[in-house]
Amino acid sequence: MDQLSFYDVKTKDKFNTTEYKVQEKGGRFFAVAKSPKGTHECWRVLSKDQAAKLKK
Repeated sequence: MDQLSFYDVKTKDKFNTTEYKVQEKGGRFFAVAKSPKGTHECWRVLSKDQAAKLKK
């Protein structure tokens, strides 16, 4: 998987990871990763093209 950058709103910190899943919610695509500094998830909006590429 490609490495993506996420922003953790709770800890106000950025992190990069290759461990995420692509989800569709309300017609939009998101990459969802576990926060490295907690038990919560961090969501990142993806374009339709990015989601199609990352789902492979």
